[in-house]
Amino acid sequence: MSVPRLPLRDELFLLGHNDDTGQPHVHRQALALGLAGAVLIDLFLAGRITLDPNDDTRPAGERWLRLYSDQPVGDLIADTALAAVRHGRTAPLVRTFLRSFADDLYERTRAGLVAAGILRQHTRRRLGGLARSDTYLATDSKWAVVARARLRYLAAGREQPDNHTAALAGLVATLGLTTHLYLDDDSAAVTARLEAIAGQHHRSVRDITAAVDAAVGDLATAAYR
Repeated sequence: MSVPRLPLRDELFLLGHNDDTGQPHVHRQALALGLAGAVLIDLFLAGRITLDPNDDTRPAGERWLRLYSDQPVGDLIADTALAAVRHGRTAPLVRTFLRSFADDLYERTRAGLVAAGILRQHTRRRLGGLARSDTYLATDSKWAVVARARLRYLAAGREQPDNHTAALAGLVATLGLTTHLYLDDDSAAVTARLEAIAGQHHRSVRDITAAVDAAVGDLATAAYR
């Protein structure tokens, strides 16, 4: 029985957490920026948005998002992003949109996965019930296992990348999640292979991923100010 493919952001969310503890592998804000990039990539691959013609004098994140079709895709979060592009006073820059849309995207993505029955909330009480901590664990490991396996096959050269998986490879490499694919190979070499695979596909997808990388870098810079 085949496992239905999840939206790119949902796969990235699952790969961004420890299967056993539910703890994120990277900072939540960084992951949220990756999720925002995943939403934009899914909209681009679905033919709903486009990026303005590339100007090589500007960084990838400085390209403008343009509406190509306002037809809903049937996914609440993706359609919210589509509406934000459609109703904005001006066409947003990719980098600006990522920062804005990422604001509560971690929580919204998690809530969507809970509603879909893919994650389940576990509450633990300590100190006689005074302290409470919530953990979110997958109800079935298959979702992360299948996504991880596709990336492992790509890294090993056993499969040709489709646009979805190539984009996932680029986001995983950008967020530093390669070490959590559980490959025996050197993580730097695997990261380089995933980046090379992602680099062979749509220029707009590469530019969105580069904008995620730049926005995550901004987080790190801000932390040291």
